[in-house]
Amino acid sequence: MIPNLLSIAGSDPSGGAGIQADLKTFAALHCHGMAVVTALTAQNTRGVRALHLPPAEFVGAEIDAIFEDIDVAAVKIGMLGSGAIVEAVARRLAVHKPGFIVLDPVLAATSGDALTIDDVGAAIVRHLFPLADLVTPNLAEASQLTGRAIQDDEAGLRAGAELLLARGAKAALVKGGHGQGATADDLFYNGIVHKLFSAPRIATRNTHGTGCTLSSAIAAYLAHGLALADAIGAAKTYLTGALAAADELNVGQGHGPAHHFHELWRR
Repeated sequence: MIPNLLSIAGSDPSGGAGIQADLKTFAALHCHGMAVVTALTAQNTRGVRALHLPPAEFVGAEIDAIFEDIDVAAVKIGMLGSGAIVEAVARRLAVHKPGFIVLDPVLAATSGDALTIDDVGAAIVRHLFPLADLVTPNLAEASQLTGRAIQDDEAGLRAGAELLLARGAKAALVKGGHGQGATADDLFYNGIVHKLFSAPRIATRNTHGTGCTLSSAIAAYLAHGLALADAIGAAKTYLTGALAAADELNVGQGHGPAHHFHELWRR
């Protein structure tokens, strides 16, 4: 059967990040995608202009509506926007207990614009770390969540992952994709094994939504039955291909999206 995957995240009207990127990724990886909208943004490839958050109770009602009717194989969590929304999501997922939860703690857009209205990081650590099977912050997010500056090298990534587990995460993937080296390196740690995932850094400005895409791809591969480390490796390969083909798209004047359907459209 085709797995049903749920994205709990914000909307990006330019189609590069958020639930739009998640749904494209789910479809590209042979899953049926669903979305609980946690935020509306007015943004394009150059930045975020405005943010509108629904009541936390409404977000909880969205989640309940899905789980009361549909078998959910995995959940990807992205932008949540406020501490109250974080708590509402955590309460409902604790009740419904999906098979897998991948948490991408989105705190800012690729442009650097903030996507939260209060201390969402602390709420994520307290309420969602205990529920998530994997947490996937980038360097800046890992620094904010741990209170320590995470350096862009293997030792720094390793230290960041260990700090995240010390704060309650079950497993962490600290992403170095926004660094400056010749390779884009991510470090996985589950309390037992450290594993470095490395790929060539793709020379493109179309990097909007890469974190959303990677985390939703991990959720898709978990739903297809891969073990966690294997799902991460497959997702990183998928993202690298989407970035390598990103310049085939002509979307906006800033940071455009990756090419989520790079394999399907070539066929």
